[in-house]
Amino acid sequence: MSIYDYKVTKISGKTIDLSIYLGKVLLIVNTASKCSYSRQFADLQKLYEHHRERGFEILGFPCNQFNEKEPGNNSEVQEYCAGNFGLTFPLFEKVEIRGQNPHPLFEFLTNQAPFQGFNTQTVNGKWMQNFLQEKYPDIYAGHGIKWNFTKFLIGRDGQVEGRYETTTEPFEIQSAIEALLD
Repeated sequence: MSIYDYKVTKISGKTIDLSIYLGKVLLIVNTASKCSYSRQFADLQKLYEHHRERGFEILGFPCNQFNEKEPGNNSEVQEYCAGNFGLTFPLFEKVEIRGQNPHPLFEFLTNQAPFQGFNTQTVNGKWMQNFLQEKYPDIYAGHGIKWNFTKFLIGRDGQVEGRYETTTEPFEIQSAIEALLD
């Protein structure tokens, strides 16, 4: 099985097969435009612009499950992201990524790349681990997605090559992206 076996709905409402991305390197990200980590949108857009011509795509999936940081409807999310962050990479409809009704794509992603912890050698990693353990122990438990801006790197064959947690900045994974593009 690969990500190409899944259907998703674009933010415009059109359902597509992920097989349209066959042969591309993908970064799948759960997003939230009102989250403090939304600052990552700028670097995600730069990565997209820099590598797109080489077969790289970013697929953004808005989610409102973490402190309700994506409260708008799909058209509001699209308008806000384009207007405030200048996003041009594809956005998809809001989805649930954990809990009782996660989107099947995100079940696949988390099964292929379980949670390995935060890098507690960094200030942000240590803070995020403590924050979740203290305030949201149910979210911290298990292998599910922990917060907004978890990133899954997908190879050209549709297989998960890596999982990068919220506190990993987009440019920190640029070398992994470039290795898959070469």
